[in-house]
Amino acid sequence: MMTIMKTAVPRYIQIADGLRQQIESDELSPGDQLPSERELSETWQVSRMTLRAALQSLESQGLLVRRQGAGTFVAEPKFERQAGKLVPFTEAMRNRGYKTGARVILFEQRAAATSTAQKLQLPPAAPVYVIHRLRLINDEPVLLEKFAMSVTLFPDLASHDLEERSIYEITRTEYGIIASEAQQSLEPVLATEYEAELLGIEPGVPLMLERRLAFDQEKRPFEYGRDLYRGDRFRFITEIAPLDDR
Repeated sequence: MMTIMKTAVPRYIQIADGLRQQIESDELSPGDQLPSERELSETWQVSRMTLRAALQSLESQGLLVRRQGAGTFVAEPKFERQAGKLVPFTEAMRNRGYKTGARVILFEQRAAATSTAQKLQLPPAAPVYVIHRLRLINDEPVLLEKFAMSVTLFPDLASHDLEERSIYEITRTEYGIIASEAQQSLEPVLATEYEAELLGIEPGVPLMLERRLAFDQEKRPFEYGRDLYRGDRFRFITEIAPLDDR
C-alpha cells in the first residue's frame, strides 16, 4: 500500500491563498485598499511577521501593490499576451483599448555577433541594427524590447518613426517584408540594474524573457528579439491543442 506523506501548509501560504481567492472572485476589486496590518493579523489570528510574508508573496505575484505612507492596495489586472500567436504589441494592446507608446533607448549599427548572424542567416560580422525600445501602456513602462535586424535588408531604418509605429508595420509597408510566423520561447529571469531602471522596478525583480526569431512570407528569418516583460504586469496565455495520446 502506498504511503502518503502529509506536509502542513505554512500559515502565510494559507493567508495568501485566501486573499488571492477574494481577489479572483471580485470580493476585492482593483484599487481596493486592504485593512491595516493590525486588523488583518487580528482577522487571521497570526503575527504581523506571518501576515507580512503573505502580503509580500502576493505583491511579488503582482496581485498587491504597496504605496509608501498610504497602505496596501489590490493591483490593476495584468495585461494579457498571446503566447501562441504572433501579434504585434502595439496592435494587441490598442485592440484592448490601451494607450501605447515607445521610447528608443538604443539604436546602433554594428557587426553581428556570431549567434545573431547564424539565427538571421547572415554572413559572419554582417552589419545589423541593434535596437532597444521601452514600451509603454498608459504611460507606464512595461516592456523592454531588444532586437536585431539586417542593415542590408532594411536600409535607412532610422528614418522611420520607431516610437509611434510598430516595427512589423514598418517592415510591411516600407520594405514589403511581412511577419508570417515566429519561433518563440518564454523563461523567467531577474532584472538587471539597467533593465530595472528603465522599467521602474527594483533590480532582481522577476521578468519574463521572450526570445523570438521572426520569419517573413518566404520563411526567411528577419528579426531576432529578446523582449523583457514585467512579471507583475503581464500574464501569458495560450490555446491548448487536443491531447496527443500517442
